[in-house]
Amino acid sequence: MKVLVTGGAGYIGSHTVVALREAGYEPIIVDDFRNSEKKVLEGIESLVGQVTCYELDCSRPVLEEVFRREKNIHAAIHFAAFKAVAESQEKPLDYYENNILSTITLLRCLLKYQVPYIVFSSSATVYGEPDTLPVTEESPRKPARSVYGRTKQVCEDIILDTLKSGAALRAILLRYFNPIGAHPSAKIGELPRGIPNNLVPFVTQTAAGWQKELVIFGRDYNTPDGTPIRDYIHVMDLAEAHVAALRYLERGGDKNIMNLGTGKGNSVLEIVKTFEEVCGVKLNYRFGERRPGDVEKIWADATLAEKELGFKAKRTLAEALLDAWKWQKTLTLNQAT
Repeated sequence: MKVLVTGGAGYIGSHTVVALREAGYEPIIVDDFRNSEKKVLEGIESLVGQVTCYELDCSRPVLEEVFRREKNIHAAIHFAAFKAVAESQEKPLDYYENNILSTITLLRCLLKYQVPYIVFSSSATVYGEPDTLPVTEESPRKPARSVYGRTKQVCEDIILDTLKSGAALRAILLRYFNPIGAHPSAKIGELPRGIPNNLVPFVTQTAAGWQKELVIFGRDYNTPDGTPIRDYIHVMDLAEAHVAALRYLERGGDKNIMNLGTGKGNSVLEIVKTFEEVCGVKLNYRFGERRPGDVEKIWADATLAEKELGFKAKRTLAEALLDAWKWQKTLTLNQAT
């Protein structure tokens, strides 16, 4: 069964493409490579064989051409979006245009071509700064502290309103927390452009000498060590959860919103210390000012996904950091050659 994967050459998308193929689906990638690189396709294909890919912007009407060419698309998994919190504050119009239009364009195609299922890549940022922890799917959404988070809130509303209209569509919105790590083969992983916006690639690039130092944004938060706390989930756990979500829709599951996390929070400083311990590399780091839009602390109540999807994160923080470091060493080796 064909599954359209928008943003399928991106970080989470590429790992999900591998998980889909291993689960017996036929993934069809749509990506314009603004936030990814074509060599990712080589990594995917080295793991699971040839995969069809269309290079186009899925926020534009040209997306419909994929539906015309590919008959009987079974489902869509929608990753395509700009995703950097800090950048979203600097380029709000780019984020609103790309993230929201791509969702609307995809939905129109799904309805026109009678594709019954969509799995949407949402985010824990929709919760803003939570009042209580851990956050459940019933926790109130607050006005997100970043433009990126607000685009996810709007896209959630668009999909849910489409369902309420009586459209012949089933959807699940996956609110996931902080994906880290890489495929254990080190064939695919996170490929940030320029200076990384996410913590773990910054950690591994600093360890590899690509960055002079790691800056930890803020040391005066109301947390045990003063640094922000997040729920870090291995990207392969997250990829497998997307397959579980699709199967849930196929068997008639009726819950539309799920948290995907480990149910445990770790501080930025814990990530640094754990990396140093398990990878055997000392990091050059310093503390900087708080970053606009950052939440102080958040982690998931992940029990609903376990109950409904049969999904529970199984890989440890140490495994995720080791896989991320293995991937970074592969990038460093490739750069040297």
